[in-house]
Amino acid sequence: MQKVFPMAFDPSTLKYDVRGLIPCIAQDVDGGEVLMMAWMNAEAVAKTLDTGRVTYWSRSRQAFWIKGETSGHVQELVDFRVDCDRDCLLALVRQIGPACHTNRRSCFYTAVRDGGEVELMKPMDDN
Repeated sequence: MQKVFPMAFDPSTLKYDVRGLIPCIAQDVDGGEVLMMAWMNAEAVAKTLDTGRVTYWSRSRQAFWIKGETSGHVQELVDFRVDCDRDCLLALVRQIGPACHTNRRSCFYTAVRDGGEVELMKPMDDN
């Protein structure tokens, strides 16, 4: 049995880059598939933990972005993890619909094989 040692968590103890951002990988809790990577700041981390809805920081819009807020493709937070260096996050999520803005299950749908690119998945149906 794994021992758990609970302690208070403070988002300010994470290691952010010079812009105040930290990468967060979203992974499907059931299948283990890596769905996407996006950026968070300390406030996005706090909002995610407070609401259970994964909240990112949009670098292009300079605004918070709650996954699924406009698309309906929600990420429900199941578990939130910090890596050993405290400079990367892992959000284990229950993904509703596609995770990628291209309407694919994962943003990682292109592989580089034998010097070329291979598309691994097509966009999902809207049905």
